Amino acid sequence: MRIYSKITFAGSHNSGFVGIGPSDNQLASVTAQLNQGIRFLTTQTHDKDGVIQMCHTSCALLDAGPLQDYLGTVKTWVDGHPDDIVTLLITNGDAIDIVKFDDAFKAVGLDTYTFTPSDTLGLDDWPTLGDLISSGNRVIVFMDYNSDTSKVPYILDEFAYYFETPFDPLEDKLSGCNIDRPTGVSADGRLILANHNRNYEVLGVSLPDLAHAGDTNSVASITAQTNTCNSMYGRIPNVVLLDYVSIGQVIGAQNQLNGV
Repeated sequence: MRIYSKITFAGSHNSGFVGIGPSDNQLASVTAQLNQGIRFLTTQTHDKDGVIQMCHTSCALLDAGPLQDYLGTVKTWVDGHPDDIVTLLITNGDAIDIVKFDDAFKAVGLDTYTFTPSDTLGLDDWPTLGDLISSGNRVIVFMDYNSDTSKVPYILDEFAYYFETPFDPLEDKLSGCNIDRPTGVSADGRLILANHNRNYEVLGVSLPDLAHAGDTNSVASITAQTNTCNSMYGRIPNVVLLDYVSIGQVIGAQNQLNGV
């Protein structure tokens, strides 16, 4: 069985922002996304009166409820699917104390499933999917900014492991694979997260492009970007991050990229 770092996951961008509004990124519930075959979920958090809340840019713009409720939904699904691995990428732009995230995980019991490496892993050091399943450590957690593994060892620093391509790409940038974050690093030794959530601009504001989601989430469009990455770095991305994962050929692309 392949090691975790040799798998390509179709990822759900802002998985908990569900609806048809301009600040929503998905149409199907988190549970439906997992049932569909999505195994990489991202969510954005902000501090709302001392509570970790899932808000898009600000809680005045879109408030999808407490992170703890979202984690509870994931925990329920993981409970019922003992042979599946789920990865969470949580953003923390407000620099909320990492211990508060730990509290949210513990409140719903999701911490009991988390994977904690003994040290920062190189590309070839990851366990196999089988090892993760047999150990019970089936939930891998990353955070973009303000993590601290000395305090909460299972919430891993995203940018110690990954590089990302530019986020919220417009149509003309959708097949690119340049390193955007972290700045000034080499691709060597890093997992690749390719942002493939097409946006369009209205008065300088980027909005998710629902109208073209079928094209964006096609095998042809997704593999155009992964082929670019392969030509640049000699390997395809570990994550292709998408809006509206319930539209298009998302799981077909995931299967093709993994050779299954």
